[in-house]
Amino acid sequence: MTNSDYLIKAAVKKLSEKLNQALIEKVEEASSAAQEVPTLLKKEFEILIDEIFQEAKKMEKDDNTENNIETQINQIKTPLQKCDQKVKEINLQLEKLNKKLKN
Repeated sequence: MTNSDYLIKAAVKKLSEKLNQALIEKVEEASSAAQEVPTLLKKEFEILIDEIFQEAKKMEKDDNTENNIETQINQIKTPLQKCDQKVKEINLQLEKLNKKLKN
């Protein structure tokens, strides 16, 4: 074998070793990342659950606020409606009195 044959074989051998080493490192990184995936997924799932509960509480609060506003409006309407009814009754009484006075 000539020197250039040895150089080619040495280059191929070293390139092969480097590629194998790089491949092994990447496989180890991928394996490590794959082991972290369940932990990451669990963490993200817990965050999602917290956000869902927070949104539900917010929706409930908003709903209660709307109900409270409706209740307050109804409470305001009730005295106004009573006053309106009294005014109508008084008007009817006045009409009756006017009829009696005209007769």
